[in-house]
Amino acid sequence: MPAGTRYYAVGDIHGRLDLFNAMIAAIEEEIVAAPGLDHRIILLGDLVDRGPDSAGVVERARAWQQTRKVRILAGNHEEMFLAAFTKPEALRHFLKHGGHETVLSYGFSSKQLAKLELEEIFERLPQVVSQETRDYIASFETMIRAGDYVFVHAGIDPTRPLAEQKRSDLLWIRERFLNHEGPLEKVVVHGHTIFDQVMDCGNRIGIDTGAFRSGVLTALVLEGDQRRILQACTDEAGSIAIFHGERPH
Repeated sequence: MPAGTRYYAVGDIHGRLDLFNAMIAAIEEEIVAAPGLDHRIILLGDLVDRGPDSAGVVERARAWQQTRKVRILAGNHEEMFLAAFTKPEALRHFLKHGGHETVLSYGFSSKQLAKLELEEIFERLPQVVSQETRDYIASFETMIRAGDYVFVHAGIDPTRPLAEQKRSDLLWIRERFLNHEGPLEKVVVHGHTIFDQVMDCGNRIGIDTGAFRSGVLTALVLEGDQRRILQACTDEAGSIAIFHGERPH
């Protein structure tokens, strides 16, 4: 990374506002302790779905952007969320893949959802998720380059140069990217595919540790030629601890 710059890449949050708030607090503490550095934060997408408070995560991310240099990548779950406003069948797909929890976070009750027909949910959803919120989510980026790294949600097509990547691959790719063992144009920092621990394969670093189900939200910290891990983790009692380095397994 360029001298004097520190990057924080935060993995898939998936509605875990509790872990996101804890991670923000940990990062803010480090920022205050190193006032001479230029701090940049990248959220790797999938802020929404599966976890209990997608609406809260989106608003917290927007608020953080007012005070820090925070950039946000679009994930496949943001894409499904926005598509859900276009036609009922897209909404059906969204609800089956974690969107049910997102809709609840925007003010629907479980009883309401159980009673309503798909077409009724489709009609009501734009009333609870404002156009402003949808426009904000639609503004998320697809790729960010910095130093020797490129940040994307899912990965890249290893057969194409970075300048020729397709949005669908950046948000959805798996096997063709994950199985590629050769060098890439830059080291790819990504989420999307869940690993029990950070997956550093040399040409790529996967940091989606499945926060919505594992209770572990991971950030990769990059400064100069150094890499380190920051994790916000819940225990069985629901308390959240910060680990500098990976939580012991």
